[in-house]
Amino acid sequence: MFVVTLTYAVEPARVQAASDAHLAWVDRQFDTGVFVASGRSVPRTGGVIMARGVSREELDRLLATDPFAEQALVTYDVKEFEPRRAAPGLEGLLA
Repeated sequence: MFVVTLTYAVEPARVQAASDAHLAWVDRQFDTGVFVASGRSVPRTGGVIMARGVSREELDRLLATDPFAEQALVTYDVKEFEPRRAAPGLEGLLA
């Protein structure tokens, strides 16, 4: 599993202009089962994505297709981890 932190690299107006395309891209990753959670950072300086079922190399290739990446609007920090425990109702994260 991976935790991906996105940090805005440009002014918010530029990020907002690409948000619809980015969110459509995020939806496609949920549809494939690669993304299991996502959302904005608080305060709104970027976002967080949890991904699974791909190698680091595959994830890097996938992230490169994000409209935010294609327009150099964000930077990514990717952390891999092996979940060992999950709260009741979230056991699917262990699969």
